[in-house]
Amino acid sequence: MEKGLPEEQFALKVKRLKLKKQDLIEMYRTMCQIRQFELMADKLYALGKVHGTMHLSAGQEAVAVGISRATRVEDFLINHHRGHGHFIAKKADINIMMAEFLGKEAGYCKGRGGSMHIADFSSNNLGANGIVGGGIPHSLGVGLAIQMMKRKEICITIFGDGASNEGTFHETLNMAALWKLPILYIIENNKYGMSMDIARAAAKLPLAQRAEAYGIPWKYIDGNDLLTVYETTRDAVDFIRAGNGPMLIETQTYRYFGHSKSDRNLYRSKEEIDTWRNSKDPIIRFENLLIENGFFTKSEAETIDNEALSVIEEAVKFADASPDPDPSTVEEYVYA
Repeated sequence: MEKGLPEEQFALKVKRLKLKKQDLIEMYRTMCQIRQFELMADKLYALGKVHGTMHLSAGQEAVAVGISRATRVEDFLINHHRGHGHFIAKKADINIMMAEFLGKEAGYCKGRGGSMHIADFSSNNLGANGIVGGGIPHSLGVGLAIQMMKRKEICITIFGDGASNEGTFHETLNMAALWKLPILYIIENNKYGMSMDIARAAAKLPLAQRAEAYGIPWKYIDGNDLLTVYETTRDAVDFIRAGNGPMLIETQTYRYFGHSKSDRNLYRSKEEIDTWRNSKDPIIRFENLLIENGFFTKSEAETIDNEALSVIEEAVKFADASPDPDPSTVEEYVYA
């Protein structure tokens, strides 16, 4: 696994990457917003305000923020079912996003998409998918359209470790390589496909090396190291925009919540979860580095986190005050 520089060299890495203090603080702020959104979503589900199920990404914030920071706002995003963080990192309006979660007319999909199918075509966010690996082949259409129209965007396609065992993964990578399409594939490996440890589901690790079969360059990195995610993604994006075809990055990360709301975590120990929370948490790691290198104080970090919580609380108020969809429109936006 490729890792970042030792922590004592953090300031040098920041300088090499040409990141300013405000860049670092904004990246930290976005991670806090994602974490607070996920914690609030869990509470709202318990209160019966969120219907269906959902897949929370708490613990994986560095992947979403690092990728978003290294790409352009006009780039296309194909998300997956655990994609709330990627949606927020792509500058979603959190009020509208929360309204969607609560099934309100003011939501991005007028309350019809909910957690797993939220999309915003106006920002080239092509949406999440409730089918494991379902979004992977969509990247071919997007990438081919970009290529044929000679546009400058790329397509970022995100999926989990479990989806990499689907046939669509291999079929899609083969075609993307054959046509040299401008696509960045991201495996967000949080160690478990539902309850299955990836070490028991894959004959050989890391998963990213599967790209070699199709002549696609790949990287396997620490997904909880924000600057490593940013730098690796930035370099991959430059490679793709130069017309070299697709690339694949596997980010090793971890989810704190169960697969979905019906998951009781019987397949992993509390000690394992606590180890990741206490020693590998991406927000705590980045916060400590910022404090140790004088970018902000502990008090300032707490203020940013409290501000993030306030943003989420205001979003809940907005969603609660928004009207429900009119029952007479139930047949709109459907194919029949």
